[in-house]
Amino acid sequence: MKRMPFEPPTDYYNKQIEMIDEQLCKLLKQRKELSNKNPGFPNKDLVSAWAEKYEFHEEFLNSLFVHLFNEDIYRPVVEPKGFIRNIPILRSFEKDGLFYSITFLGQFENASVVHFNIDKTDYDMHFEDHSFFELSIEADGAAYDCRDEGGGGSGGHMSHTFIVTPALPDNSFEYKFVFKEQKGPFQKTTGFEFVI
Repeated sequence: MKRMPFEPPTDYYNKQIEMIDEQLCKLLKQRKELSNKNPGFPNKDLVSAWAEKYEFHEEFLNSLFVHLFNEDIYRPVVEPKGFIRNIPILRSFEKDGLFYSITFLGQFENASVVHFNIDKTDYDMHFEDHSFFELSIEADGAAYDCRDEGGGGSGGHMSHTFIVTPALPDNSFEYKFVFKEQKGPFQKTTGFEFVI
């Protein structure tokens, strides 16, 4: 999903607070390191107490902590460039009347595009509840960034697209696709996980 370029809401900046803003950045980095990039979320009592103590609105602090919790969504977006070919994958997993599959991936010079499908196998052709999925790649010694580019569907079919960088090897036997189910609005993991 392409992002609009950021434009500051004003051209004005009070230089007297520059050192404080830098300290905020330093504290955010320290927070990330201490939490091992897994900060969780402060409970309502803490947020309420801090709002009263430091004279903020609770909604503002909740919004701030949501942004800190979801820092990964702000990482740079890689746009696939230089299409090379489609690679057949033809792998699947089936559970509780749902058929999960990856039929192919698009191979680009700088990324791979993984097409993930979910199909109902029973007669009732409608999804009662929508799940999101996080993709990670298991490969010997290689690290991959996997970004959910969204999805959709109708009736008994859903599809999701993931951008994987760097591009995956052409030989799909060199890696595994690991999917973790999440539920909104903050994509909490459900514990359901499978490998294709």
